[in-house]
Amino acid sequence: MYSHVSDLQTFYACPLGLAVRRLVTHRIRARWRHLNGMTLIGLGFAAPYLGTFHGEAFHVAAMMPAAQGTLVWPREGPTQCVMVEETHLPLNDNSVDRLLAIHCIENTLNLKDLLREMWRVLSPEGRIILIVPNRRSVWAITSATPFGRGRSYSRIQLQNLLQKALFVPTYCTWALHFPPVERQAVLKSMISFERFGAQFFPGFGGIIIVEARKELSFPNILRSQFSVRLFGKQIPAASI
Repeated sequence: MYSHVSDLQTFYACPLGLAVRRLVTHRIRARWRHLNGMTLIGLGFAAPYLGTFHGEAFHVAAMMPAAQGTLVWPREGPTQCVMVEETHLPLNDNSVDRLLAIHCIENTLNLKDLLREMWRVLSPEGRIILIVPNRRSVWAITSATPFGRGRSYSRIQLQNLLQKALFVPTYCTWALHFPPVERQAVLKSMISFERFGAQFFPGFGGIIIVEARKELSFPNILRSQFSVRLFGKQIPAASI
């Protein structure tokens, strides 16, 4: 079940939410460096992460599920946010170059249909990024943040889920290795926590970030196509 938009907005306005926003935005940008001329859609509650692409991507829009609620975004300029039925996105086939889904698939009651819609609207050369709570993390078992609500996933579960939905996973990493507490000492040491956790305990980060592309032919997906960021190196999942 989706968190209400007001709760999500409150979280991202607090110090812990702002820290999460900075860190996760950096991770997204590491994958999507140049979106000039592209169409970028955020699904779920992606608005906090879309602002960095204004003035670069040709079209940027936030689509918020009706079960979650919506808000006016951005605060200045034309509204680029719309409430949608998650299984009937108001987009043409093959019309989206990049699709970012956060606070989304872990909450939906229509996961299969939602993934089908994502596949439908994504262009042949498009990419999606899914950001979901990590089942093995402390973040997934506390309701103090939105990442502690809804279903949590493992890397293997996400890989299988995407493959069944005709996506080819191309990259996976973990983030939010610091504890989900709003203490100044923790937030000041966030980068140190993140570096230490990424090096020694990568699979215990609070969230999993997975990028995938659209499968256009009959699925014949090998594990070696799914890469994992581990110890600062890119390695095939089949080897771990």
